[in-house]
Amino acid sequence: MDKFEFFKTGSVQSSYGGQYSYKVIGPCCRLYDREELPWPCSRLAWRSKEPSWRRIGSRFVADMASRKCPSYSVQILEPGSKPVETVITLFSKKFSSDIQEWWYSKKPGSKEPGNIFPSEIG
Repeated sequence: MDKFEFFKTGSVQSSYGGQYSYKVIGPCCRLYDREELPWPCSRLAWRSKEPSWRRIGSRFVADMASRKCPSYSVQILEPGSKPVETVITLFSKKFSSDIQEWWYSKKPGSKEPGNIFPSEIG
């Protein structure tokens, strides 16, 4: 597998189809908010004789579809329009298992201030 390279903050990249360019704001992980889903996204918690749809677990959860691919917060640059900020996931690039663990880690050590890059890169 090719060595993974981060896009540099502030760099301008073009889309794979070449239809637009975007300026990279920084890497991010794509989360979804379980409170905003149109259906109850919780386990049933039985309280006395009636089920309760109270949420059990985290409110913000990593998106399973994009967990193996890098996501970046970007500003789309189209000539003649206002720049639009959004999140882009590069599904054509896949993480190695070490980088995936670092990018979406649940371990307490991942929150340390010195953990800026995975050991494989930095």
